[in-house]
Amino acid sequence: MGGGTEGFPDLGRHCQYTDCHQLDFLPFGCNRCQKVFCVEHRTYKSHDCPKSDDKSRKVIVCEICSKSMETTGLSCEEEAAMKEKHEKSKECDPSKKKKPRCPVKRCRENLTFSNATVCKCCNLKVCLKHRLPADHACRRGNSSVAALSDNGSSGNKFLAAFAARNGKDCANNNRGQLSSTSNSRSVEAC
Repeated sequence: MGGGTEGFPDLGRHCQYTDCHQLDFLPFGCNRCQKVFCVEHRTYKSHDCPKSDDKSRKVIVCEICSKSMETTGLSCEEEAAMKEKHEKSKECDPSKKKKPRCPVKRCRENLTFSNATVCKCCNLKVCLKHRLPADHACRRGNSSVAALSDNGSSGNKFLAAFAARNGKDCANNNRGQLSSTSNSRSVEAC
């Protein structure tokens, strides 16, 4: 069955689903059965693709140790035999099932591939809640002072001295006190 209109016969294709045959100007090609479908029948499930499992990989996960085993192309009996063999082997160890947790105090979040990040400053693997350096007591502050003091330019020397003060503000020290050597009303410098 061709597609298109009278003026443009090569434009678009008809959906090859048995009950549809809708003319679609942006058709979808199935990469398994090589047929053309409309947007409504483009998924394997919607057009009942007979070859939907041909190129897919199938994996089972051991309930005891959480190890994944590929079972592509195996029958149900062979899968069960593979799982049984694994459970009887020394590889299946329940202690391996323990998942890593976020190292931040009082955080009980399990670290997985989708909710973990590595801090660029301290290389600590933490959960997404504690991804910022301030949230996981990152040792970034000490390294930034050292990095600033290593650079020799005058602007960076000021920044290194400012960072090295560690919050000590000389303006708050002795504020409003009179100098002991003079009776003038000046603030003593630190």
